[in-house]
Parts: sequence; structure tokens; C-alpha cells
Amino acid sequence: MARLELLLIFVLQFEGISGRVSFLYKRPGEEAVLSCTTESSSPPTCSMVMWLYNRDQPETLTEVRNGKVTERSARAARLSVNTDCSLVINTITAEDAGLYTCRQWEDTSTYLSVLTISPSPPDADPKRDGNVTLECSLFSISYRPWLENRIRWVDETGAELLGEGDGYRVLQQTDCVSFLTVKRQSGHNRKYTCQLVDKQKNVKIEADYPPDFIGEITDPTGVSPLSYVMWTVRVAGLILMIVITVLVIRNKWNTKPLEKDNNVNNGADVQYENVEARPAAARPQ
Repeated sequence: MARLELLLIFVLQFEGISGRVSFLYKRPGEEAVLSCTTESSSPPTCSMVMWLYNRDQPETLTEVRNGKVTERSARAARLSVNTDCSLVINTITAEDAGLYTCRQWEDTSTYLSVLTISPSPPDADPKRDGNVTLECSLFSISYRPWLENRIRWVDETGAELLGEGDGYRVLQQTDCVSFLTVKRQSGHNRKYTCQLVDKQKNVKIEADYPPDFIGEITDPTGVSPLSYVMWTVRVAGLILMIVITVLVIRNKWNTKPLEKDNNVNNGADVQYENVEARPAAARPQ
């Protein structure tokens, strides 16, 4: 009886949804492209396409009407429609999670879920000593009884973190939220990854902490690559200023003697030009 009731709720909540159903997983800040076509359907006419959005609310919002983004949509600035009528969502946030339906001759539905990972306190520096609590959350439409996904934590070697171990402790874990406390130590960079996996342990999406760990260049001196760049720029600027100063001083030094020579020559010319021949004095007889 309970299963029948759940099935009835599902049918009533999503009545009219048919055609292809897909699942899309994203991280905050990424771009999502939601398709409006199916393998059996013909290319849609975008001027007749509607995009509907619903997330645990009684009212279904119309994001796109007649192929154009609704101006009243709170996300209008981040939404656009491609030439194939697919819906593009830029700079995804957790609030964008939910059910999207492209309504045409045959409906196409996409369940968009957003995986986030955030430290507590929010301004925690991953390069300083101390404990940090990481919260990994999956934002999606709440009613999804057919999904059997779960969240798990793994370290930089890919080993799953369970219970309590060296430098970590799993505090709480459900299907959609998991908390992990880790101990940061200077000079010992470690990566913690939150993964969403299905029943077969296939990874659907994952997020790392710290997010910029991949590709980060470490230095035993503790100086970051950015510090090296800034130091190089400062030294280059100092050298340039020294060169300019030397050139200016040299130019002034070479100019002053020339001016003195010119003055001396001019004075000499004037002196010789003003000299007049005088008659010799007559000798006394």
C-alpha cells in the first residue's frame, strides 16, 4: 500500500512528463546545457518550445516561452536558448537544481543536481594548521525514490575515508549531505574529494578540497609560484628604474661641457673681433 501511494504521488506531481528523462550533475560556477531533443523526435521548432522548471514547489515556473527566455525569470541574465532549442544555464548555483522540462511534441525532462563542498569556517585557510570541517551537499529535487546515489569521501590516493583515521573524522553522512573534519598541517598538502556514486560505485560527479590543489606547484621553501612572479616583477621594475636614472645622469653630464665650450668660443670670437690695430708711436727725433 505504501509503495502504491508513493507511485501515485509521483504520477500526480509530474503528470504529463513523457519522452526522454536524463540526469545531469554539475558543480557551482559551471555551465549546463539541457537538451531538448530525443533520438526518435524530429528537430524541434524553437519558436514553439517551452522550458518549465520545478523544484519542490507547487507552482511550475516557465523559464522559456516560444523559444525566448522569460523576462520575469529571476535567472534571465544567466539563461539562453541554443539553435537546437537546448537550454543553457551559465554560472550554476545550488539554487538552479531541480527538474527542467522541454515541452514540445514530445517532452524531454532533465533532473539537474548540483554538488557543493564548503569549509567551516568559510574563510578557513587550507594552507594553515588547524581543523576544518567540510560539508559536501547534493542539491536536487527532493523526490527521487528511483535513485540510489550516495556521498563518500576519498583522499588523494583514492582510498575511501570511513569513520575516523589519520587526520580526519567523518561526522555525519546521509544520501545528500556529509560532514568531514580534517586536520591541516603546513608542508603536508593533502587533497580530500567528495564523490557522488551510484549503486555500482560509479562516480557521477566529484569536488575537491582545496579546489586549486590539482596542478598546484609546491616548493619546499613554502614560497608560492605567485610570490615568485611578484618578486620577479619587482626586481625587473627596480632594474628598469636604475637604468633610466643612469641614462638621465649621463645625458646631463655630456650636455654641460658642450655648453661651456660654446660660451668660451663665443666670448673668444667677440674679443678678437673687437681688437683694432693701433698706429705705432712716433719715436722722438
